[in-house]
Formats: sequence, structure tokens, C-alpha cells
Amino acid sequence: MVACFSFCFLILLIVLPACNSAQAKEITRTTRTPAFTGNIYIGGVVNNPGLYPLKQDDSLDDLIQAAGGLKDGADLNQVSLTIPDVSSSALPQRIDINRAEAWMLTALPGIGDTHARDIVAYREQNGPFRTVSDLLKVKGIGQATLDKIKDLITVSG
Repeated sequence: MVACFSFCFLILLIVLPACNSAQAKEITRTTRTPAFTGNIYIGGVVNNPGLYPLKQDDSLDDLIQAAGGLKDGADLNQVSLTIPDVSSSALPQRIDINRAEAWMLTALPGIGDTHARDIVAYREQNGPFRTVSDLLKVKGIGQATLDKIKDLITVSG
């Protein structure tokens, strides 16, 4: 993505001055600039900020939709994108059990479709989880499951 922005900026630097001259200048792209692919953090005014996979043909709209869309009345200029430094040993992203949809919860070890739906149903009926250990109140979630996922989840305040 950064490479695409750099390439577009370079094109503008070449094309804009050419617009003022009487002669047209041919622009050829001799090498293909590789696009960024991998995980990108999208935050700001999206419903589910976090790391999402970015494929070569994805657009900003694709990323926003993957992050649950924009919050009501949100200004698109307040969306933030960050390409993580892959050379650093950053901690893994945690899944917010108060905001994650069922499909995202299934990424957790020991949480299949049924448990994921039960977690979502519990928070819809009882309100947000206050602590990670509140998951023990969900039918079918025991201490062994909680121990497997407690370092992978968080609760929003």
C-alpha cells in the first residue's frame, strides 16, 4: 500500500509539470512496484479496530468493511491505517470479547461455532463482559477453555 502511494506521488511529480509544457511526455513504467500484502492495523472510527489481512487488490473500503464498517456519523478522515513493523516482536493482537462477532471468536482455540454464538448471545442478554473471567458464566465455557484463551482476549471498558 505504501509502495502504491509512493508510486502515485511519483506519477504526480512527473505528470503535473508536463501539463504546463507544450510537448506531451510519455510515461512508461519499467518495473512493477510490489504492493504491500500482509496484516494491516485499521483503527480510529471503525467498529472493530484491529489487524486485518490485506490482499493485493483490496481497497480502503474492503478494509473498513472487514473492520465492521464505520461507526455511525463517523468521518472517513479519522480512519487510521498502520502497517506493523514485522521485524519487531510485537505481542499478538487480542480479540475483544465485547465487540467481536461470532466468526472472529471461532479463531480462538477451543471456541467453535456453538461457543462463539453462545458468547455473543450471553453479552447481548446480559451486557458487556467486565473481566475476561466472566466468560466462565457462558454455558459450555470452563476453566480449561478460559486458560487456553485468556492471553488472546480482552474486554473493552
